[in-house]
Amino acid sequence: MTRRREALLRPAQGRYLRALLSPRDRLLAAVEADAAAGGPPGRDPAVVRLLELVAAATRARRILELGAGRGDGTLALARGAPEASLVAIEPAAEREPAARELLAAGLVADRVEWRVADPASELSGLSGPFEIVALDAGRPGARRWLDLALPLLAVRGVVVADRCLGEGRLADPGPEDLEDPALKALELFNPYLMIHPQLRAVMLPVGDGVAVATKSRPLVRELGGPF
Repeated sequence: MTRRREALLRPAQGRYLRALLSPRDRLLAAVEADAAAGGPPGRDPAVVRLLELVAAATRARRILELGAGRGDGTLALARGAPEASLVAIEPAAEREPAARELLAAGLVADRVEWRVADPASELSGLSGPFEIVALDAGRPGARRWLDLALPLLAVRGVVVADRCLGEGRLADPGPEDLEDPALKALELFNPYLMIHPQLRAVMLPVGDGVAVATKSRPLVRELGGPF
């Protein structure tokens, strides 16, 4: 039997905060409706809004997204930074058609380079700097992606990692969760990001948990090290 867990917020709080979000446009509303009907999961609406706000606040010119899913976060990042170019990398080839359709409908496709590949194999061929790196922390390779992406991130650039709490299971695991490789990966990823010597980070109870970090100084290998 699956043990019931508390949500990140009490139900009344969650309903209140969802009601405060301004209505989504038809494109994002369609993604949410499809996910609710059993389609591939999209990002939480509050996380989508957060990505748009971060992109706008940083006035980003180049953005890197790892684990781009069905493209709703990509669309938000592109809308928030209307002068930015984006590289979005998603391992699942079956997500590409719907994502490309969404980006085209959102009039941002000409600024997005969508790659179907394992991000770990693609990052070595990219050149920085990027002002934002957005990644799906719920993917098994997220910690490796972070390591490979940090040298490409500008100093004072921002990392946004979502799905950090494993649908609430990470902090309150049931017996069936103890051997879940996805949760084990998150157990390693979260503290690694939070105490990384080149990052200043905070974890926010938004959606399924969002970590926001800024790169405080260059990595040693960026300066030509080791010394």
